[in-house]
Amino acid sequence: MSLVKTLLIVVLASVSTMALATPKIQHWTTANGARVYYIGAPELPMVDVRVVFDAGSARDGKLPGLALLTNGLLDSGIKGQDEEALAAHFEDLGAQYSASALRDMALVQLRSLSDEKLLVPALQTFSQIVSTPQFPSAVLRRERERLLVGLKAKQESAGDLASDAFYAALYPQHAYGRPTEGTADSLKAISTTQLGEFHRRYYVASNSVIAIVGAVDRQRAEAIAEQLSAPLARGRVASSLPTVPPLEQAVEQRIKHASSQSHILVGQTGMVRGDADYMALYVGNHILGGSGFGSRIMSEIREKRGLAYSAYSYFLPMRQHGPFMLGLQTRNDQVGTAQQVLMQTLSEFVSQGPTRQELNASKKNITGGFPLRIDSNKDLVEYAAMIGFYGLPLDYLDSFNRQVEAVTVEQIRDAFQRRIKPEQMVTVIVGNG
Repeated sequence: MSLVKTLLIVVLASVSTMALATPKIQHWTTANGARVYYIGAPELPMVDVRVVFDAGSARDGKLPGLALLTNGLLDSGIKGQDEEALAAHFEDLGAQYSASALRDMALVQLRSLSDEKLLVPALQTFSQIVSTPQFPSAVLRRERERLLVGLKAKQESAGDLASDAFYAALYPQHAYGRPTEGTADSLKAISTTQLGEFHRRYYVASNSVIAIVGAVDRQRAEAIAEQLSAPLARGRVASSLPTVPPLEQAVEQRIKHASSQSHILVGQTGMVRGDADYMALYVGNHILGGSGFGSRIMSEIREKRGLAYSAYSYFLPMRQHGPFMLGLQTRNDQVGTAQQVLMQTLSEFVSQGPTRQELNASKKNITGGFPLRIDSNKDLVEYAAMIGFYGLPLDYLDSFNRQVEAVTVEQIRDAFQRRIKPEQMVTVIVGNG
């Protein structure tokens, strides 16, 4: 094992033990229009860089899967290096490259040791991957086939079928309702030309956020941000996504699937990032179904009745109103009972809200666990990028626990009664139940 690999392993193993109680985020804009969010973390000799573009599947247009393929093929080749050479190059430097595309965003990330002899070439290659990918036809064909195989596999998964049907029913006229990995027809229609056009439109400086966390000072962070943004076209910010209309009536879908268990998903549109009701809904949902064994849903469905191994609820805030979802998996002969208990638990929580005892316990759980959610550079760079992408306050992390502590029973009850409508929800049941 090389010295670089050994050192990297030691560093990565140490990251999870680090904790920054109140990390300070600094913000500026590069000459080319990229927004930068930086947290100095000198304790470990490493640097995490995440570049986020408003280039998720919501930008697919008529070709679902386009954003995912574009993002996934960024490292398939640059001038003078194919994908194998790029992978070997990062490995030799002890660096890690990763990429992913969600509904709102597409991101690329580099983790490197801060030693300039390793960081400089890693950043140079990373910059080329982001700014000038080549999208080889052979790699597109291979990745298309891989995704097509994955689509066939999804037809055998009750959970995947339920999730796709839920999003399609909740967002019937919105880009959020389409599967991020596309459809068989759309994948077959995507060409390297379209990948290049998507990249030129959305992978531009004005449409990007650069998050930097690690053992570099402000001056070096500024240089890194300029190095990454300068090769990008300045471009323009992606247009605003259409708003998501609320559900006007309940929708239920039952999908037959050969399995001994049925998947149940229930929900509605929830909230946007930066929502005025965010804290009340977040803390309230922690009590309702977001805290595992401490939640009401888990107590009613698993502990009291043994209807499911796991039951949950969560909000997924996005640019536009992301979903509020409740879910469980139960035996086919218990579907009716489980569904009834789930909806009764939700309705009672909406009408009555939590008890003060539940709220106090939830606050202790959330604030006590918060340091663990920001105890590594990897966590911090993810938060910094999220804060930048959604335009949240720079003191978001510093003020998080204070805002949790300020939430009252009355605020939770008011927010849930205004926002959550148990009688107007999408219900998807996949199985033989």
